[in-house]
Amino acid sequence: MSYRVACVGAGYFARFHYDAWERLDDATLVGAVDRDLDKATATGLPGFATLDDLFAVEVPEILDIITPPKTHAAAIRLAISKGVRAIICQKPFCSSLEEAHAVTAEAEAAQIPLIIHENFRFQPWYRAMRAAIEDGAIGDPRQLTFRFRTGDGRGPEAYLDRQPYFQRMRRLLVQETAVHWIDTFRYLLGPATGVYADLRRENPVIAGEDAGYILFDYASGARALFDGNRLLDHATENPRLTFGEALLEGTDATLSLWGNGSVTRRVFGATDETEILAARTYPGFAGDCVFALNAHVLAALRGEQPFENAARDYLEVRRMEEAVYTSAAEQRRLPL
Repeated sequence: MSYRVACVGAGYFARFHYDAWERLDDATLVGAVDRDLDKATATGLPGFATLDDLFAVEVPEILDIITPPKTHAAAIRLAISKGVRAIICQKPFCSSLEEAHAVTAEAEAAQIPLIIHENFRFQPWYRAMRAAIEDGAIGDPRQLTFRFRTGDGRGPEAYLDRQPYFQRMRRLLVQETAVHWIDTFRYLLGPATGVYADLRRENPVIAGEDAGYILFDYASGARALFDGNRLLDHATENPRLTFGEALLEGTDATLSLWGNGSVTRRVFGATDETEILAARTYPGFAGDCVFALNAHVLAALRGEQPFENAARDYLEVRRMEEAVYTSAAEQRRLPL
């Protein structure tokens, strides 16, 4: 069976969605929607300026929403009213936590799966780390650190060549970027019990924060640290493959994620490392995680596995994001 898919949005990142759907044998793209009709038709698909225009001629089984948060609620509600089979929505999810709660309840009432396109947990290195934890290969996880270092935030021209709206976002590092690791840390370590955040702006030409620390604690006693700075880099040919480097430290061994996408394991007390995931060239974005997420949604629709990042579960990520900003503003640890 091939699922009919339509995409809303044809901006910078949408190209990775279109490419992923085109490479999936059990998906057929049937339309592209963008308020700039030229961008929609440039995808090579039937183009539509509005979602209403699309639904007038085609009701896809899957609607993939790849637009800014302020457009999410209206698109989700229209898709629900038309009876699509499943909805995928890019992060950040809706324009507020309250709005996200409301549309989640509406999708559930209609029994339509609403999945948030949070793709970083689908990157192959994090899947390899999760497998190592489950296999007992590192013992009891005690510390997880990610150093975010894209090096793209320097000077007056920061972000203008790729995503110029970054300069105007009043919430940048956390809402646009660190939210990926809020979800990934949950994927690897489970629910956090508290958070402390120290956020700052280093480039004066932008509106939002571009550096900071976010520390999460867990009932097990483990800690996870997101250490982000968009003005600094890391040793790699492609800083947007892994976006930085990570250490997952357990009682028996430590896993290291390197900028080339490889993961190594060092046993406690040893100096040598064993490679558990080799570096390779991936199609698509950041380890082909968009493709992996879309393939996962199709498998879940076929009943082969439960959905990851269903909207109800992802509300916790949105709640944690708000807690991060509150913690930074109030300069104190917040329970979660």
